[in-house]
Amino acid sequence: MITIVDLAPHVSRPDEPVRVILKRIDASPQLFQVIVDPDGRVAGTITDGDIRRAMLHGVDLQAPASACMNTAPKLGLLGDHAGNAAKLAALGSRVPFLPVVDAAGVLRQILYGRKQDQGIATALVMAGGLGSRLGERTRSTPKPLLPVGGRPILDRVLEGLENAGIGHIYVSVYHLAAQVEDFLNARPNRAKIVPVQESRRLGTAGALGLIDAAELTRPLLVINGDVITRVDFHALHDFHERNGYDATIAVARHELEIPFGVVRYGEDGLFERVDEKPRVTHFVAAGVYYLGAGFLPLVPKDRAIDMPELLNLGRSLEMRIGLFPIHEYWTDVGRPTDLEAAERDHQKGGHGRR
Repeated sequence: MITIVDLAPHVSRPDEPVRVILKRIDASPQLFQVIVDPDGRVAGTITDGDIRRAMLHGVDLQAPASACMNTAPKLGLLGDHAGNAAKLAALGSRVPFLPVVDAAGVLRQILYGRKQDQGIATALVMAGGLGSRLGERTRSTPKPLLPVGGRPILDRVLEGLENAGIGHIYVSVYHLAAQVEDFLNARPNRAKIVPVQESRRLGTAGALGLIDAAELTRPLLVINGDVITRVDFHALHDFHERNGYDATIAVARHELEIPFGVVRYGEDGLFERVDEKPRVTHFVAAGVYYLGAGFLPLVPKDRAIDMPELLNLGRSLEMRIGLFPIHEYWTDVGRPTDLEAAERDHQKGGHGRR
């Protein structure tokens, strides 16, 4: 347990935009902010998980912090050392923190006791796809080895996993497999990298059946080999564990504009109004999945299977599958326009959120 007395990096106001709160959370090793009123009294708290859950319910990043904060957090009392320690120990969150206030409710310190957690141990990068939507670009070069900013996409994927402390990474290979394996052998890897050879196309989830389930004692992170993202894998793990999910799907917000006036009408068929070129927002699968051990036995050994089929099968067995909205930078390099956009993002710094 540590006592935080330099409160400025951990304090925000209720009317500040969620986007600003996220920047402060990203800049701190602790994934929370304490929300205080103009007099310094605690009005609530916000964690990274609170923001992602609010996104699922339509809260925009421009919304005020009050739209997604916990308005009834547990509080400690200044000077009550034993009581505060007990309250902190009782917190079930994997980011346990306790705002400590004085008799007037003014924040004076924060107790922080992040629980020891082994985090994500193993990942599988799906790098065997044909990349057919990229046309001639992937005829002689596998899609994961196409460059963005002068570096192969796969190099960027592996770097993100290694930076998250993931020590064991499988890489499924099929299309032009020898090129991918040569790249992995030449790369100065910080993690143990193990190629997994698909003898035939196994879909977007079939390579899971080539991994010995006995070797996995913790959930497995699966990421597509054409995804470039700055998603916080530590936050994904915390979110998954805290909610007790059997699997967690990372999702990204995707917005479409209908290029026509949409006619609205009632059950009686009578005209109500016209919405001119409305925008429709959906969450789409971001190519990042965190799967508990219960999913691996569901993968067939003798046929191809795609991730949607596997997830639907898990849901039919009443497994708990959660959604983890990505507010960090994310792009899927599946089409020529995506590759060009990723290159432009890199030239601009590639640090923004989408």
